[in-house]
Amino acid sequence: MASSIRWTRPRVIILMLWIAGLAPAFRSFWLGAHNELGPDPVRSFEHLLGLWAFRFLLASLAITPLRLVTGYSLIRYRRTLGLLTFVYALMHVATYIALDLHFDFATLWRDLTRRPFLIFGMIAFLCLILLAATSSQYSIRKLGRNWRRLHRIVYVALIAASAHFLMAFKTWHPEALLYVLSGSILLIIRIGYKIRSQVRQTGAKM
Repeated sequence: MASSIRWTRPRVIILMLWIAGLAPAFRSFWLGAHNELGPDPVRSFEHLLGLWAFRFLLASLAITPLRLVTGYSLIRYRRTLGLLTFVYALMHVATYIALDLHFDFATLWRDLTRRPFLIFGMIAFLCLILLAATSSQYSIRKLGRNWRRLHRIVYVALIAASAHFLMAFKTWHPEALLYVLSGSILLIIRIGYKIRSQVRQTGAKM
């Protein structure tokens, strides 16, 4: 009985993560449907979706630094956080195309070739598409060691998303700076650990 409970607990937590993770999107949609998102509801809804995408990206990237610093591992929940990142990014882009541009693809193309903050946003989104498409156990088995190399593109997504987030505001925005600083710290911890591991391996060989 006890072993059965332990076996099902991660799945229950993952289900709770999905429910809690999607709750902000449903709440924002409900507020928008009742004209409670302010004077520019489309822009507010679009911003909220993008903000939550960035939050979940940071949460997924915090899994490894948390393990390195504290020894506590939440690795089994990283894929869920990564998929939540993609879902929110997809809704963010869909809102921009459908509600902001009204499917005006000529304007979309012009924006993507002339507006740097949208270029960075699209780079981040394309990286997330690749990561989500290869997040299954089948992909892990199929790609083998190359899977880890491929998923390092998450750092490209982080850098591009950070640039997109900062440039979305016309002035320096404290909230954006705080999120980007958090992402930078996570990236520095990961790079520092990688360098230290390589130094140890070199020393062991000598």
